[in-house]
Amino acid sequence: MSDSTAPDPISAIRNLGPASEAAFARAGIHTATDVRGLGADEAYRRLILAGTQPHFIGYYALVMGLQGRPWNDCKGPEKIALRTRFDTIRVSTASQPLSDLEKALNILGVIARNR
Repeated sequence: MSDSTAPDPISAIRNLGPASEAAFARAGIHTATDVRGLGADEAYRRLILAGTQPHFIGYYALVMGLQGRPWNDCKGPEKIALRTRFDTIRVSTASQPLSDLEKALNILGVIARNR
């Protein structure tokens, strides 16, 4: 018999598994309830601040997972809007803002350089 009051693990969120649980734990986030309460943007921002390298696919997999959707369900205008949100999060956590060239390359869909 399971304890219905036990917190749900991060891996209860679709698209997230043990590696995500470890990354969130490093950020001080230990349950799926915590992630849901923070929302995708704040939870991902905390991951970056805790040392996780920003990666767009990881971000939108989290967003899709919180909506109960498969990670690869994000397409078209929705994906473009999520890329803008991701870039905003990344810039807010970077020691240096994106250059005009990096911004232009992101618009063209070129992979952003690692910082």
